[in-house]
Amino acid sequence: VEMCNRIGVNGADLIGEKMNILTHCNAGELATGGIGTALGIIYTAKKQGKEVLVYVDETRPLLQGARLTTYELDKNDVENELVIDSMSANLMREEQIDCVLIGADRITANGDVINKVGSDSLAVNCAFHKVPFYVAAPGSTIDFDIPNGEEVKIEELDPEEITEIYGERITGSGVNVMNPAFDLVPAELVTAIITEYKVHYPPYNFGGLKHMFSSYVQSI
Repeated sequence: VEMCNRIGVNGADLIGEKMNILTHCNAGELATGGIGTALGIIYTAKKQGKEVLVYVDETRPLLQGARLTTYELDKNDVENELVIDSMSANLMREEQIDCVLIGADRITANGDVINKVGSDSLAVNCAFHKVPFYVAAPGSTIDFDIPNGEEVKIEELDPEEITEIYGERITGSGVNVMNPAFDLVPAELVTAIITEYKVHYPPYNFGGLKHMFSSYVQSI
């Protein structure tokens, strides 16, 4: 809980007085046990009096954004709009997105980020449209001993998540399916990584900060 609060305070410094923020998947209370990581930053910014509109990716194929993130934002009185995943590039082109803010399932020593599939597409779109791409995660998400994201094995999920909707088959029986749970966002596409320790900027070298993080966590 305290880690989430500190991430919220650190990340809120990156949020302007009036901003439109796009999120992907769920990085809120239901995922963390505290106020959340990415969503915790939004809640903290709102408490500081900042005006925030959150565009929520539906997050295919299990719709964590649609089912969880919108629920949490509504519960916390944060203005939000649900959008389909493939809308992000168009919203950026129309200058309706000030930043993208996501959580992370794993961060490697060089700053590569493993997060819900679709995150890399967002990062590429941000780079093209010159929109900041922020990642919020506690220090425990960083694997200091894995040098880069290429060393992380991505989990493959049940094909029925794509071939069926609520148990109803929507494809032919012989369709081959790729359904990775996560994808890799290269460190060079990440504007900043927000932890309970501070806001980290590239070049990332978390391998050299292992002992610093350990002592900091013990002090909380």
